[in-house]
Amino acid sequence: MLLPHSPARSLFTIAALSVCLTACGGGGSSDAAASSQVSSPSVTPTPTPTPAPSAVTKSFKRGVGYDFANSQDLAAVSPGVTWWYNWGLKPNASLPANAQSSASMDFVPMLWNGNFVDADVISYLRANPAIKYLLVLNEPNLVDQANMTPAAAAALWPRYEAISAATGVKLVGPAMNWGTLSGYSDPVVWLDAFYAAFRASNNRDPQIDYLAFHWYDYGLADQLNRLTKYGKPFWVTEFANWHSQTDGAQIDTLAKQEAQMADMVNTCETRTDVFRYAWFTGRLSPDPHFDSLLAGTGVLTDLGSKYLTQPW
Repeated sequence: MLLPHSPARSLFTIAALSVCLTACGGGGSSDAAASSQVSSPSVTPTPTPTPAPSAVTKSFKRGVGYDFANSQDLAAVSPGVTWWYNWGLKPNASLPANAQSSASMDFVPMLWNGNFVDADVISYLRANPAIKYLLVLNEPNLVDQANMTPAAAAALWPRYEAISAATGVKLVGPAMNWGTLSGYSDPVVWLDAFYAAFRASNNRDPQIDYLAFHWYDYGLADQLNRLTKYGKPFWVTEFANWHSQTDGAQIDTLAKQEAQMADMVNTCETRTDVFRYAWFTGRLSPDPHFDSLLAGTGVLTDLGSKYLTQPW
């Protein structure tokens, strides 16, 4: 949605100890000269108990699409959120170097469109080997986003593949939505044309390790079902409900957004083909649909508190 920013256990072996006690004789008689030995009692080793594994306290899937710019905000969401992204290659420069480890959250980088220097991206990813996934091509069928025809995206895609080959990252994208690009508003129409163009040029299918999707209305499950034809697991990298038609179903109260969030999170958590998902967003102003997870610095909204504690 947004434009990019600049860029266990172990077992211990216990050896049984044998203790030999020797009785000492007195005077000089030959009878007394004989030594007598007393054998130690048999000792049965007691194994060290195996430590219980650390309890997993939050969903691996759950993330946030937001440009976190301070440690307080990260700390506020970290009890229930595992990852975030900010539509750019690197975390916000205002964050400390240890922000990810301190919050126990992963940052996932994005290549928003084709405006990047391949060698620089490869260098950054190699310098940060903990990065395992790379989000690519944000909403190509929206004219105010990546704005790219299927043919243009097919021509760009080998560059993404080369970065993956050089660094080992998995490619997550394109990130589809219903769009505004003439002839390609339907994400399925755009994807079909993209596959066709790529096959025509490369005699093979493109490398898509995960397909990304954005949704801002009712019926997330049905939308994902339309995309199962491509045989890819999903990252739902933006979602909320912005239904605004005055039809009685508009999202115009916090309670309505909370109900929709619970429903959409449940869809993502219970579907085995959804690998990860990210709520949109941390803060929004104005916020007519009550999306924001954060209020003041480091302070959760009611919606934010509920997002962190959704079942998984």
